[in-house]
Amino acid sequence: MNMMEQTQSYQGLYYVLMGKISPLDGLGPKDIGLDRLVTRALDGVVREVILATNYTNEGEATAHYITAMLGTKGISVTRIARGVPVGGELEYVDSGTLAQAFRERKTCGG
Repeated sequence: MNMMEQTQSYQGLYYVLMGKISPLDGLGPKDIGLDRLVTRALDGVVREVILATNYTNEGEATAHYITAMLGTKGISVTRIARGVPVGGELEYVDSGTLAQAFRERKTCGG
């Protein structure tokens, strides 16, 4: 959360999960507080939940679960982008990151 604050690009509220869904480690949705997140998101005030989970198997599973739970309730669920770091040199970026950045490209100047 400190890193998000340093960007000064988001002025909303945060909800910090207490981990990630990890069946191999015996961690499910209730173990990381997802029931409290869903309750908060369905309070009638929240219109969007922005996910900032890692792009690991556990982070993907957590994001998928949250999206499935809230997407059917009329809450917009988005996720921060991933890709080439600002100021990064393309020859030092791994192929997976470069491929993802290519898939998530945006129109220039608009």
